[in-house]
Amino acid sequence: MKPWITLIAAVMLSPLLRSAEKPNILVIIADDCTHSDLSFHGGQNAKTPHLDAFAKQGTVFERAYLGMAMCAPSRSELYTGRLPLRNGCAWNQATSRPGTKSITHYLGDLGYRVGLAGKTHIKPRSVYPFEEVPGFDENCVRDPTLPHDLEGSRKFITRDEKQPFCLVVALTEPHAPWVMGDASQYPPRSLKLPGYLADTPLTRQSYSRYLAEVTYMDGQVGELLEMLEKTGKAKDTLVLFTSEQGAQFPGCKWTNWDLGLHTSIVARWPGVVPAGRRTPALVQYADVVPTFIEIAGGKPEPKDFDGTSFAAVLRGEKDTHREYVEGMHNNYPEGPPYPIRSISDGEWRYIRNLTPERIYIEKHLMGRTEHNPYWGTWVFSSTEKPKHLHLVERFINRPAEELYHTAQDNFEHKNLANDPAHAAVKARLSAALDRYLKDQLDPGAVLDTPEAFQAAQDLKPNFPGKE
Repeated sequence: MKPWITLIAAVMLSPLLRSAEKPNILVIIADDCTHSDLSFHGGQNAKTPHLDAFAKQGTVFERAYLGMAMCAPSRSELYTGRLPLRNGCAWNQATSRPGTKSITHYLGDLGYRVGLAGKTHIKPRSVYPFEEVPGFDENCVRDPTLPHDLEGSRKFITRDEKQPFCLVVALTEPHAPWVMGDASQYPPRSLKLPGYLADTPLTRQSYSRYLAEVTYMDGQVGELLEMLEKTGKAKDTLVLFTSEQGAQFPGCKWTNWDLGLHTSIVARWPGVVPAGRRTPALVQYADVVPTFIEIAGGKPEPKDFDGTSFAAVLRGEKDTHREYVEGMHNNYPEGPPYPIRSISDGEWRYIRNLTPERIYIEKHLMGRTEHNPYWGTWVFSSTEKPKHLHLVERFINRPAEELYHTAQDNFEHKNLANDPAHAAVKARLSAALDRYLKDQLDPGAVLDTPEAFQAAQDLKPNFPGKE
């Protein structure tokens, strides 16, 4: 064979050869970053040059979700491939069931070393035995965040050229308090407030500080990607960025609305994941570990997971995955019990508030004025401003059922649950939610009580949910 033919063949085959090998994996997690605030998801304010460039180099998932809009449950789902009730972490600050396997076990069995830098917010150690990688602050509410250092991450990924790595870098921005970054980049009066916020001076000041932290987080992402390039690992590494749940604003975190459960996922893997692509495939955090197992050469067993691999979507072979994504919320101990369950097909969202006779209270949003001073201004201004009244009432008074055409009503402000024109959609989603609750052995409202929370921590025999 002529040399030039051999060269062309080698060039054409190289992506296929790389895809057949075990890639390195780098997962970068932002903390409490509303997906729609990012410019590549339509945000009009945040300056994120590194993420914008990264999104063009990979595939953007337009419809990615998590099962609970709280830190501990969302991360437990991401790391185990099991929904919150099944892995045991169905409350914030909760503990996963001993015996549950996580990404550390699954990829470790496939020959990976698996490390975590930054925020943990997961327990127990037996379920999440990550190698501890120094360099990023573990405390998401520290004021200010400790300076970060990439040396620990660099040493981890270069330590053994023969062994693939999986490194999770869990950043603490833009979690409140919003104290990092340069807020002068975001003059409050110049901001284009999204429709889920009441327009008051204190809201604008808080949103300005939040955006500064988004930009600070973007800078950290840029540093990590640059480190990957300088170490020569970029071409052989699948990088997955995700924004976790929505930010600590009313209607985002601690809800089952789209702003809470919808997350950003962007994946880059040169030669394997198509660049400059956007996919409408419906995926959930529980699908990530099975995906990693498949691309690492393993075979995820359906009995072990609530998710399934979307590796075919990553490779650009498909643009569909799930039929539905499921959501839940147990409010205790972040406030008095207020259980919520939901389901979405990416187009429509159906929500059940299991105790609609109560008012919804979230103590961080409504009580910690040092983090969220704007809430009182929403209430005070609601006397004269109908939109502010709507936002306040919507947040604290929930009907038994909610139905939103999310694709047309992005912030889900128009409840269509009682509209006869959409009765068939509601019935379809309600039946799908019933099937999900049955599969997860979800007992409903009794789960969101101090007693159930304590039973889960004590791992009493009557603790519900699938093993």
